[in-house]
Amino acid sequence: MSISTKYDPTTTEDKWYSYWLSKKFFHSEPDEREPYTIVIPPPNVTGVLHMGHMLNNTIQDVLIRKARMQGKNACWVPGTDHASIATEAKVVAMLKERGISKKDLSREEFLSYAWEWKEKYGGIILDQLKKLGASCDWDRTRFTMEEDLSDAVIDTFIHLYKKGWIYRGIRMVNWDPAGKTAVSDEEVIRKEVNQKLYYIKYAVSGTDGAEMLTIATTRPETIMADAAICVNPNDERYTHLKGKKVFVPLINREIPIIEDEYVTMDFGTGCLKVTPAHDLNDYELGVKHKLPVIDILNDDGTLNELAVILVGEDRFVARKKIAVLLDEAGHLDHVEDYKSQVGFSERTDAAIEPKLSLQWFCKMDELAKPALADVLNGDVNLIPEKFGNTYRHWMENVKDWCISRQLWWGQRIPAWYDHEGNWVVAKTQDDALDAFLKLKDIDGTFTAEEAAGFKHQLLPFIRQDEDVMDTWFSSWLWPISVFDGFKNPDNKDINYYYPTNDLVTAPEILFFWVARMIMAGHEFMGKKPFTNVYLTGIVRDKLGRKMSKSLGNSPDPIGLIEKYGADGVRVGMLFSSPAGNDLMFDESYCEQGRNFANKIWNAFRLVKGWEVDETLENPNAQAIAWFDNKFNEALAEIEDNFKQYRLSEAIISTYKLVWDDFCAWYLEMVKPVYQHPIDAASYKATLAFFERILTLLHPFMPFITEEIWHDEVFGEKGEMDCIIIADYPVIGATDPVILKEVETVKVVVAEIRNIRNLKQISPKEALPLQIKVNSGLDYEKWLNIIFKLANVSEVEFVNDKVAGAAGFMVGNDEFFVQLNESVDVDAERERLTTELHYLQGFLKSVDAKLNNERFVRNAKGDVVQNERNKKADAEAKIATIEDSLAALKG
Repeated sequence: MSISTKYDPTTTEDKWYSYWLSKKFFHSEPDEREPYTIVIPPPNVTGVLHMGHMLNNTIQDVLIRKARMQGKNACWVPGTDHASIATEAKVVAMLKERGISKKDLSREEFLSYAWEWKEKYGGIILDQLKKLGASCDWDRTRFTMEEDLSDAVIDTFIHLYKKGWIYRGIRMVNWDPAGKTAVSDEEVIRKEVNQKLYYIKYAVSGTDGAEMLTIATTRPETIMADAAICVNPNDERYTHLKGKKVFVPLINREIPIIEDEYVTMDFGTGCLKVTPAHDLNDYELGVKHKLPVIDILNDDGTLNELAVILVGEDRFVARKKIAVLLDEAGHLDHVEDYKSQVGFSERTDAAIEPKLSLQWFCKMDELAKPALADVLNGDVNLIPEKFGNTYRHWMENVKDWCISRQLWWGQRIPAWYDHEGNWVVAKTQDDALDAFLKLKDIDGTFTAEEAAGFKHQLLPFIRQDEDVMDTWFSSWLWPISVFDGFKNPDNKDINYYYPTNDLVTAPEILFFWVARMIMAGHEFMGKKPFTNVYLTGIVRDKLGRKMSKSLGNSPDPIGLIEKYGADGVRVGMLFSSPAGNDLMFDESYCEQGRNFANKIWNAFRLVKGWEVDETLENPNAQAIAWFDNKFNEALAEIEDNFKQYRLSEAIISTYKLVWDDFCAWYLEMVKPVYQHPIDAASYKATLAFFERILTLLHPFMPFITEEIWHDEVFGEKGEMDCIIIADYPVIGATDPVILKEVETVKVVVAEIRNIRNLKQISPKEALPLQIKVNSGLDYEKWLNIIFKLANVSEVEFVNDKVAGAAGFMVGNDEFFVQLNESVDVDAERERLTTELHYLQGFLKSVDAKLNNERFVRNAKGDVVQNERNKKADAEAKIATIEDSLAALKG
C-alpha cells in the first residue's frame, strides 16, 4: 500500500473496528482453550463517556487484547446498569419538559416513558467505547433490567428472605429529598460546606425565663423535633440542671435535660439538642434514653404539620426564616461562621437527610465471612495491596444493607400486602395468593372450592410493594447473571467462563460492588467471581482536582480521540496511571501518545523506503544480535510489569524500547547510506523486528498496529491474518555480555557527539579516535557502529594517554578525540575544570553516604554497592580529567 507522510487515525480507526466486528474477532464461545474473562463494570444508561471510563476501559482492553494474542479464549462481556435513581431523575426531567408530572401518571405509564428513554439514550456510552477501541463481545451485551437478569434479582431476594437474611423494619437511613428515596452510605458524598453555627437559648423550666441554656446547632430548623437537651454528666457547669427541663423556643414544648458521656464538653456550649428523627447519633441516644421520635420533614424536604410553624417551607428556606424568628423572640444568642462535612446524594447532589423509614434490609454478617476470607487468604487479590486493610475494616464492621428504594424504575420488591396488614414474599401475584392461603389455612383443611373462593375474594385487595430494589442488588449478581447462571445454573457458558479472571474498577466501589459480588459468588455459585481486582485511581487535573462538569476541568473524551486519535489517547491515559494511584491528567500526555504513533509511522516509512540489494553482504550482524537481545530483555521487563498489573510501567518500558532502542539506535545502526541500498539479511531482520514490535504494541495501540501490519512489505495477508489474533511475542534468551557492551558503545557515541556539540564541530567532519582499553572489552567487533554513529575517521588502540586530545572515560576505558588546531584551549580547560568541580562535589556527597554508618548498616546491600560503584566511577573520571588538564598545560 502507499503510505502517507503522516499517520491519520481518522482513516484507520473506523475501518479496522468495523473489520474486526465483521470477522467476529471479539466474539467468544466455550472451547478447549484456556478462558480469559472480564466482565465490564456496567456503566449507567444515563451516562456518557468520562475520563474515568476512558482509563478503566483502556486497561480492560489492553488486558483482553493481550490475552487474545496469547491464545486464550478472551471474553469481555459488556453491558449497562439501569441506575434506578439517576435514570428516574432523567425521565422525570424529560417528562417535565413535555409538561407531564410523574404524580399524574400510573406506574405502568411512567415505566413506558422510562423504557422509551432507555432505548433512545441507553446505548450512547457503549457506542463511545467502540470509538476507544474496546474489543468487547458485543453479542453478549447485557442490561441489568432485561427480563432474565431481573428474574435473577427477584429470585435472589426470595432465596435470601427464606434463609431469614432479608427483613423489613424501621431504621435510620440516608434520605435523598430530591430523589425521594433512601440511598446507601456509599452513595453519600461528604463535602466540606461553609455553614452557620447558631447559638440558641432554651428557657429552663421553673425559672420564668431567668435561666437560659444555650446550645449550638447548624440546623435550627429542626428544633421543633427536639426530644431532649443532653449534657455530659462530668460537666460541672450543668450539674445543677440534672433532672430539670427546658422549653423549645417558639413552640414552648417542654423537653427533659438528660446526661450522657456521648456529649463533647468542649464543642459549642457543651449542650446538645437531641432530635432522634433527624440524626443517626441522636436516634441512638433517643433509643438509649427512651425519647420520643418527632419527624417534622416530608419526603421532599419540606416541613410537615408536626413542625407546628413554617409548615410547607423547604428545610433551607425554613432555616433562614427560623433564625429571624428566634432573633425577634430573643432566643438567638449569636451566629458564627462554621465549616463542616455534609453528606450529599451522589445521584442528585441533594443534601442528605437522616430519616427513620420503613425499609427492606439484608443481613450481611454471614454473607461477609467468606468474602473477607477470600481476600485475606489470597484467593482474591486486590491490586494494589494497600486496599486490603480498608476492605478488611469494612467487612469486619459490616452493617445490614438497606436494599429498598422509593422509586418505580427498577426491580420491584416481591412482597405483597392484603387489606388486613398481612404480607408475604412471592414472585408473582398467583404465588402471593397461594402464600396468603397458607396463612389463612394453617392446618390445610380448606377444600379446593374453599381455597379458590378465598383467593377470588382476596384478589382485589392484594397489592405489591411499591418500592424497587437498590441497583446494587442487581449488579452484585453481574458475573453470574451475564452468563445466565441463575436461569440455567449448569449451562456451558457459566461452567466455562466463571469464575472470571480480572475485574478493573474504581476503589470507591470496592465495598458496595466488589465485596458484594464476592458475597454473591459464594452464596449462589459456591466460589469467588474473579481472581484479581485491579483498582484504578481517580483521574484528576494537573492541579490535583477531581475532574467534574461543575469545575469545567474535564475534557470531552470523544473530542480527545478526534484530536489525538484513539491510540494516542490510550497511551496518554496509561503513561501515568499506576494502579490505585490518582492520575494527574494533562492533555499533553495525549499529545505525547499521538507523537509516539507518529514516531512508529515514520519509522515504518523509513524502513519501507529502503531499496534492497540481494548481492550485498550483511555488515550489521552485531547490531541485529544486540537488538534481538534488547527486545527479549525489554519483553521480560514488560511481562513482569503485566504480572504485577503495573500497566503504566509496561507502556513506559514499551515506549523506551521502541523510541530509544529501536528508532534512535537500531535503525541508525543498520540504515544504509543515503541513496544506497541495504543488504537483504539486514532488511529481513529489521522487518521481523518491526513485526515483533507491532505485536508488542497492539494491546496498547490497536489501530496503528493493525494498519501497518497489513502493508505488503510484511507479506500477503489473508482476510483473517490480522494482528488482533497474531501471536504475542515470547521471551527469548538474552546475552548479558552483548547488552552490556552495547550500552558501553552507546555511551562512547554519546560522548563523542557531546564533544562535537561543545566544540561546535560539524557532524559531517570525521574525527580520529584513540582508545586505551583497561576493561578487556573487545571494541573491534563494535567499530562498525562507532564509525557510523559517531562519524569517526579512524580508531587507534593506545597504551598511554594522548596529549592535546579531548578525553573522556566510559567505565575503566579511556577515549581520546583528536581535535584540529583551531580548538580553543582556554575554553576546553574551562569545560574540563567545570566538570571536575561537579564530579568532586558528587564524590563528596557519595562519600558522605558511605561514611554514614547508619546508612551502610540499614540500606539494602545492592543499594550500598551501587553507591560504591558511583564512587569508583567518579574517582576514575576525576583522574582522567586531571590528566587531560595536565596535558593541556603541557
